[in-house]
Amino acid sequence: MSADRTPSDGDRPGRPDASPDRPGYGYPRRGWAALADHPPPGLRGVGERWRSPLRGPWLTSVFGLVLLVGLPLVFLTGLLDYLAYGPQFGQAFPRDVGWLRLPQFDWPTRPSWLFRVTQGLHVALGITLVPVVLGKLWSVIPKLFDWPPARSVAQVLERLSLLLLVGGILFEIATGLLNIQYAYLFGFDFYTAHYFGAWVFVAALVVHVALRLSRLRTALRSRPARAELAVPRAGTRPERPDPDGLVASHPGPATVSRRGALALVGGLSLLLAGLTVGQSLDGSWRRSALLLPRGRQPGTGPTGFPVNRTAAAAGVGAADTGPDWRLTLRTEGRQASLDLAALLAMPQHTARLPIACVEGWSTLQTWTGVRLRDLAALVGADRPRSAHVRSLEKAGLFAQATLQANQVLDPDSLLALAVNGADLSPDHGYPARVIVPALPGVHCTKWVTEIEFRGRPHA
Repeated sequence: MSADRTPSDGDRPGRPDASPDRPGYGYPRRGWAALADHPPPGLRGVGERWRSPLRGPWLTSVFGLVLLVGLPLVFLTGLLDYLAYGPQFGQAFPRDVGWLRLPQFDWPTRPSWLFRVTQGLHVALGITLVPVVLGKLWSVIPKLFDWPPARSVAQVLERLSLLLLVGGILFEIATGLLNIQYAYLFGFDFYTAHYFGAWVFVAALVVHVALRLSRLRTALRSRPARAELAVPRAGTRPERPDPDGLVASHPGPATVSRRGALALVGGLSLLLAGLTVGQSLDGSWRRSALLLPRGRQPGTGPTGFPVNRTAAAAGVGAADTGPDWRLTLRTEGRQASLDLAALLAMPQHTARLPIACVEGWSTLQTWTGVRLRDLAALVGADRPRSAHVRSLEKAGLFAQATLQANQVLDPDSLLALAVNGADLSPDHGYPARVIVPALPGVHCTKWVTEIEFRGRPHA
């Protein structure tokens, strides 16, 4: 605009900020434009300090594609694990999820390793994707300093979904990692927060994908992956300016190629996977589970495998499991009391079954004991609808558990009395514990003192 422009009635050349070089010279700036004139202290020009020539739609979209495949799998395995806890019995946490209630069905007992795989994958994949999440955030960090943060109502909605997306994934990662380390620093119930946090994240992810999927496709097609991965550091150049402003306005020289950046993120993911997967593998592999101390091998011998809760932590002492210990069996109108000698006199069955913990570790051991269906038949409950198991454990969320009919009647479901040919140790539930195929480990109740078979008994 020239300096000799004749002002119109709406011009205000007397304004202190009026300038011939300023867009809209002479007119008052309102709304989004006025907001742009008043950035918070220290924010003006901050985004221009991020000068890496690697940033751009292509690298961001590569990270985004990996997360688009991996994160829904983490979410789905988490939902399956929630269902494995039996929400129909009120023993999945959180108990009350309102309209987020999932379809209820009897969790299967076959294959016996089902929960071992779903929970192990949920934890291991979640940890493995952490470097990819951080890489994606690094690639878009200049956008966090945009001012104004939005220039239209549509952008406000988009930024809100992005806030929930980023906040949701960081919250899920932080609480998940603290939980598997048994570092309960939350000040709130982990299970409830993690469940609802996952739904908030997924809702934001759906919105974000709907808004950005076309740009992701365009960005990935703009630079053939094979050709881009062949470019060395010296040949690395910025991408063309993009409408989202991911490309640096004043890029500096490359200190690493895009191939190197992807190799760094991928290498860190592989390292985390290597430090995690050992918790689900028996033998010497467990020594590699450095990030998950609960999944490491605590000892040697037939009972030297991991344990989630010790007898001391559960408040179960030698007096509770001594000669006076009895197992009480109940059903409608009938009751039986058995000591350890009586249980050992019953037909014994051996099965090789896993224990899988919510923290992601699992182990496969050989268990020997009395079939649960034989104990049910002893009190006339040939076809119980469920069984409620109580422990000697003094307190805790899992001092009791309810088993489905298929879990009671499975031929490998046991009240185990021995493992790997040896008596159970106190920490593994001596004198008797439940072992059921595909059941979460916390519901394989230890130090069992009572089983109530519910449903009409056999006449």
